[in-house]
Amino acid sequence: MISEQDTLRPGWPAPDRIRALSTTRKGGASQPPWDSLNLGVHVGDDPDHVARNRQILADFTGLAASNIGWLNQVHGTDVVELTPDNVDAVATADASFTRHPGIACAILTADCLPVILTNASGTVIGAAHAGWRSLCGGVLEHLITAMAVRPSDLKAWLGPAIGPEHFEVGPEVRQSFIDQSPDGAQAFTPNGARSGHFMADIYRLATQRLNNAGVVSVSGGGLCTVNDKDRFYSYRRDGQTGRMATLVWLD
Repeated sequence: MISEQDTLRPGWPAPDRIRALSTTRKGGASQPPWDSLNLGVHVGDDPDHVARNRQILADFTGLAASNIGWLNQVHGTDVVELTPDNVDAVATADASFTRHPGIACAILTADCLPVILTNASGTVIGAAHAGWRSLCGGVLEHLITAMAVRPSDLKAWLGPAIGPEHFEVGPEVRQSFIDQSPDGAQAFTPNGARSGHFMADIYRLATQRLNNAGVVSVSGGGLCTVNDKDRFYSYRRDGQTGRMATLVWLD
């Protein structure tokens, strides 16, 4: 079972009615290499164990299991609005938002960056799967547009992701970000282990994208899923592994 110490709670200036958390790998039923709170159905784990883990999460949060809006994430930029009519449909998208209390936007990760958003009055929330492809493609900007509030009214929190000391990328990744905004160069250092490769700071890249879109309140960052094997799944570190979830919902 999940305990409070098995989760991460955002330190962000969200309204009181906003609830959010990121799970760790602890508190579930899955066996190695998915041990133990794997929430991903697509990683080779026993489906019964995943279903049990998702119920454990629902029980811990007080949400109905059918009201957690899981997505089929494809490293794209599509955004879906979650409503009582479609929350259990598992849309193919990499971001979601809702204005309905009791419905959670959920993002699965194991190195990619989960980003959650709320407006200052707590009437709309959103979540995005911001791996580098989605991030560069504009998933955060698409989510901000879909939420249909002033960007300056939004608060963002960055969940656990791969840290800059482990995120080596090719020169084409760096160039893709720079082509969109010259300040992207600040998030890359030329000390990759492979010749011509760079180390990327996905937290900085996401903060730049949010700031450039008008979101000035950005919290979180600074963790590394690769470094902390005890708490976090990491695809880059382990290959076959589980998935953590970052959730946000209106109470």
